Amino acid sequence: MDQPYIIELGCGTTKMEGAIGVDRLPLPGVDIVADVEKGLPFLKDNSVDKIYSNHFFEHISNFEFLIKEIHRVLKKEGCLYLRVPHFSNPYFYSDYTHQRFFGLYTFDYFSNPKKQLRRKVPSFYGELKFVVVRRKMIFKSTFLIRGIFKHRIIQPLVNFSSYTQELYEEMFCYLIPCQEIYFEIKPDK
Repeated sequence: MDQPYIIELGCGTTKMEGAIGVDRLPLPGVDIVADVEKGLPFLKDNSVDKIYSNHFFEHISNFEFLIKEIHRVLKKEGCLYLRVPHFSNPYFYSDYTHQRFFGLYTFDYFSNPKKQLRRKVPSFYGELKFVVVRRKMIFKSTFLIRGIFKHRIIQPLVNFSSYTQELYEEMFCYLIPCQEIYFEIKPDK
């Protein structure tokens, strides 16, 4: 059996084991130096099993183009795994390199309305479609006691169901901010 073809976008110096690291800078561990804002021409159509990204997408200006490229290169059964700051993260706006923010519904704009959460968002902007397989709100704090409270109590409550996630984002996200949101997304080919 062939080894899965795994790409990590924006890997920096902490590339995950077994992945081909892609970054704009020629840092230690980077396998392919490329500006992904210009696409992924070094990858063939339907050739990638998994794409990982950790705090990279918020730095992308040409987001829709990159999503189209990811759709192009992922195999039908492939998956995009990404972690980005949630829009309520109070530290998100401090980083001047952040170009965009993310919420629970961000990737629903690229999905079939029948496969979206309860609150429907327009999906007529583009032809390509994805299926959001999983989404998880991640709660942290730089302060120990707050971090324990947020991670052990708030996080399980918010992630109990899609209903509680939607309720949190609509009514409580500015009272107890979420630091990150994790997505697993498959192309709908």
